[in-house]
Amino acid sequence: MTNPDPLSSRPDRLEPLPVISPRGEFDMDNVTSLGAEIETMAAAHGGVILDAGNITFADSSFLRMVLNAHQSTDLRIVAPSHRVARLFDLAGVETYLRIYSTLHTARTT
Repeated sequence: MTNPDPLSSRPDRLEPLPVISPRGEFDMDNVTSLGAEIETMAAAHGGVILDAGNITFADSSFLRMVLNAHQSTDLRIVAPSHRVARLFDLAGVETYLRIYSTLHTARTT
């Protein structure tokens, strides 16, 4: 009897993870759509890269969405804006999350 390949049900990781590059402000009024986009892309590709460099405001709703995504998939965050980096720092999650300075580093790690 042959054991099934444990990787056969996982998305092909030879392809680079998709990149989502949101812009602007994210709070309880609009973070749900970003979370849904991350969830959809992650389900199809096994993970997602969030380019957070153009996020100008993020509140606790954004933080909660990021933490939930981090727990459920391979979420890699690239070059967070100063405000996002500050939010992560204040919440004490910057060492818990996978944060990269460049897209190249996020893709090759």
